[in-house]
Amino acid sequence: MSFQQTIFLIDRDVAANELLARNFEAHEFMVHTATTAEELLQMVRTKRADLIILGVDLPDMDGRDACRLLRKRGLLTPVLIVSDAASDADTILGLDSGANDYIVKPVKFPSLLARVRAHLRTSEANSNAVIRIGLCEFQPADRVIVGADRSHIQLTEKETQVLRYLFRARGRPVSKQELLVEVWGYSSKVNSHTVETHVYRLRQKIERLSLAGCVLRTEDKGYSLLSSIPDRADVPRVRIVSSQEQGSLIRAAALHAAESKAAISSVG
Repeated sequence: MSFQQTIFLIDRDVAANELLARNFEAHEFMVHTATTAEELLQMVRTKRADLIILGVDLPDMDGRDACRLLRKRGLLTPVLIVSDAASDADTILGLDSGANDYIVKPVKFPSLLARVRAHLRTSEANSNAVIRIGLCEFQPADRVIVGADRSHIQLTEKETQVLRYLFRARGRPVSKQELLVEVWGYSSKVNSHTVETHVYRLRQKIERLSLAGCVLRTEDKGYSLLSSIPDRADVPRVRIVSSQEQGSLIRAAALHAAESKAAISSVG
């Protein structure tokens, strides 16, 4: 079964958004549109995109700054910036913001469609891609799931293929028969019990992570992979910081400790 790929289309021009959305939907893409950077940031928190088409002249933020913010937050989704500015300097600024491509308006839809498909092929073929599921990082190339506490769980090749397929299903229940066909192929040597065994072992491994943030659920129609990030203050939100940021945090902590000590001394 082929999956419908999702595009986020962000531009302040509502009419242009609607026209492009209809064109992409005619080519079997799912499209979500927005007109502001704030809406985009909300979308990436609640939905998954295979590709983002991002305008520069947004009403609340420069699209290039929005792209930088997405990359800073760890988003690896391909971003195509579309702009009226055609100078070399504008192109460099767009690409340096973290965009995968810079497209100058006006652009004909067949050309844009070809670029979108090319970037999607490149993204899908990237064996080093990291997939975020809940609070986990799924690294298909290394067959590893990394928890929020940086603990590692090793997967088998088939477990990796099953997890990738369930992720691409976007929460849709996937039947045992579909997994048999898509993961194992048409083979008389495997049956539904094989699927049940692999899914059971995969679920056990996910549950071993103390902060997984995702659930592999069994349903009447098959299996689904869902995010289960709890909205609680006591659940830590882990992020990777650079050495420069670490230095700043250490200096800030030291300054806070010194100020606290001085305040205590003055009271005494």
